[in-house]
Amino acid sequence: MSGATVFVSRLVGLDLLASDGAAVGRVVDAVIGYPAIDSPPPVLGFVAEVQRRQIFVNANRVHELNSSGARLVSGIVDLRRFKLRQGEMLALRDLVDQRVGREIVNDIALKPAPGAARNWEVAGVSLASTGVLRRRKGASVVGWEVLVSLFPGISALTQKTVELRELHPADAASQMAALPEAERQAVAEALDNEDLADLLVELPEDEAAAVMEHLDTERAADVLEEMDADDAADLLAEMPAVEREEVLAAMHAEESEAVRRLLEHLPDTAGGLMNPDPLILSASSTVAEALARIRDPDLPAAEAAHVFVTEAPFETPTGRYLGPVGYQRLLREPPATALGQCLDQQPGSVPVEMGTAEIARRLASYDVVAVPVVDGQGRLLGAVSVDDVLDHLLPDGWRRRP
Repeated sequence: MSGATVFVSRLVGLDLLASDGAAVGRVVDAVIGYPAIDSPPPVLGFVAEVQRRQIFVNANRVHELNSSGARLVSGIVDLRRFKLRQGEMLALRDLVDQRVGREIVNDIALKPAPGAARNWEVAGVSLASTGVLRRRKGASVVGWEVLVSLFPGISALTQKTVELRELHPADAASQMAALPEAERQAVAEALDNEDLADLLVELPEDEAAAVMEHLDTERAADVLEEMDADDAADLLAEMPAVEREEVLAAMHAEESEAVRRLLEHLPDTAGGLMNPDPLILSASSTVAEALARIRDPDLPAAEAAHVFVTEAPFETPTGRYLGPVGYQRLLREPPATALGQCLDQQPGSVPVEMGTAEIARRLASYDVVAVPVVDGQGRLLGAVSVDDVLDHLLPDGWRRRP
């Protein structure tokens, strides 16, 4: 079914598979967004049953649809219960069995969205005559435009939500910032957690914090968990201490621990700027293993530029930091070569208390996109990338400038 039209009814009941093929749940339904002007309705994600609860799986986390089920990019899923939001509908629950003229919606056809990796859209609607045996008779498939008549009407809020979903997060943030406060909050409520997280990262931190303050504590925690820990820490630093602690307490322990470590440092130091989860491997890991890790399409470019090699343990704070291996070096070495034989001299590590301006000079001097951050015992704590530094060095309001 990958790369071809697939009907939702044929997905239902199939396995939700981890990247290694292990079953982690089963597919229950598809979440459909309202169509933008002249564009098919997008598939926002899938509802799956995992550990006896229904959860939402974003469409861009599904690597492949085939006869075995829906295979994830990784085995990580958010186990919070699924909640339908503004501008969303379920294919089977809300569309199937709806009457269209003298016929009944029998099924919803999906297809890969052109030019968008791991995204799908509605291809058409299967219609059948009424009657209990309609699914056994021949059904006709018509264009997705028939779906328009099934919608109760697209409100201005829903249309704005759909438009923002289609934009790059930086462009969406620019439009969001221009909205009146009440409309801005309504759009924030309508967006799903991942889309809202991407958008808030692009807003000035004080404005993003203002949006967050209007969300209930559980929703705010969900949104922060979709962000990188350094972005979440920057946003939480703008919130009052009492509210910040409430949100941290509502987050998963693993997520909140990384954020708390960052909040211990001043925001304009390496400790406050760093990503606490850079790509870390052992000296005995091979070039082939490192290349496989940096090929992850969800890994930001700055994080994929270097593999950092340490002694055990391999989660921050790690064992003794040994050195970096740049991706260009990886491309030049035989696949079976151990990373311990490929260590580069630069970028050198920086202390956790180093200031933003000095980090910027290091990045420029050695022409690198990230530098490792170590503590007094030589353990790797994280890495500061060039985009983290630029966010702090550029003047206030730079996002609004043309």
